[in-house]
Amino acid sequence: MAEDSSNAPVTPGRHRARGVTSGRRRKRTSTRRRAVLYTVWTLAAVLVLGGAGLGYLYYKLNGNLTGVDVNAALGANRPKNVDNGSMDILVLGSDSRAGKNAKYGTDEGTSRSDTAMIVHVYKGHKKASVISIPRDTLVQRPSCTTKGGQQTPAVQSAMFNSAYETGGPACTIKTIESMTGIRMDHFLEVDFSGFKDLINDLGGVNLTTTAPIHDAKSHLDLEPGPHTLNGEQSLGLVRTRHGVGDGSDLGRIKLQQAFVKALLDQIKHVDVFGNPKKLYDLADTSTKALTTDSELASVSKLKGFAESLKGIGSGDMKMTTLPVEYDPQNPDRVLPMERKAKLIWTALRNDQPVPASATKGSAGDATDAGKVVK
Repeated sequence: MAEDSSNAPVTPGRHRARGVTSGRRRKRTSTRRRAVLYTVWTLAAVLVLGGAGLGYLYYKLNGNLTGVDVNAALGANRPKNVDNGSMDILVLGSDSRAGKNAKYGTDEGTSRSDTAMIVHVYKGHKKASVISIPRDTLVQRPSCTTKGGQQTPAVQSAMFNSAYETGGPACTIKTIESMTGIRMDHFLEVDFSGFKDLINDLGGVNLTTTAPIHDAKSHLDLEPGPHTLNGEQSLGLVRTRHGVGDGSDLGRIKLQQAFVKALLDQIKHVDVFGNPKKLYDLADTSTKALTTDSELASVSKLKGFAESLKGIGSGDMKMTTLPVEYDPQNPDRVLPMERKAKLIWTALRNDQPVPASATKGSAGDATDAGKVVK
């Protein structure tokens, strides 16, 4: 999809007139792929529950993982790395239609990050806030390096998900850090086929719909009531936008956030000790599905990462969408509400809960699509 306005170079970090936010930082450690967060937490649970039993599989599972050295790509010009015991993770998904994903659309040779969630894990690692970034948000995109090594100019107004197409994970991280002033400690990414296989390995996900969902584009057809969704149905649920709410990306995000909680609740009941094959299948599928930063691109490092998250359940996770308003020049695009977004980024930098006032009046807060699932 094309960018929506001027491609004039700008100075990274400068506010644009229509509402991009900025800040400074703290510390450490298409409808398409919002699936990634579910895969991350599933993998975390599998690795923790499996414990030492996975030791003999480490070599094979390491070979499944793909790592990207984003630190080398981004260099030193990043928000300050302040160690206060918390951790920020950028969770990405892209809309590539290559390989097994070809059935979900035409492979055009490029990818965009149609999923972006900032996961802030608070000090003590007992609670987390998840901030979803709508893919259609118009933002100031900083100068990035392409996969071919070319430097692209900064752009005054571009769709957020174009950053991945321009410069891969590094450009997306650079854009997020420019918007928030928060340094990302890690990133993780998953794909369609991996997510679907993972849900099938789990035996499906149990949830209840309170209204019918019929969406021919995501191949989903559900009546109200309890369901055990297989991988294909789960993928359809997190991709659907026309079957719930007002048909917008904002409604879809709410539905996906509700699905995350249902999945996390179910993971707790997976008996991997009593079923070694299920343990292996889950670990094998999860590691094949993931691309991570190079600091997490080994099973031993992922296990340590998983250990740090094991105390976080669905009730310990606050789901929020970046506060946005519809672009008056194009109702298919949204603009960050700068003052409200700043409340979120300031809270996370200070390791504080996201204030309720940060989302009041946001277009994303108005949709009730998430209530379709419980």
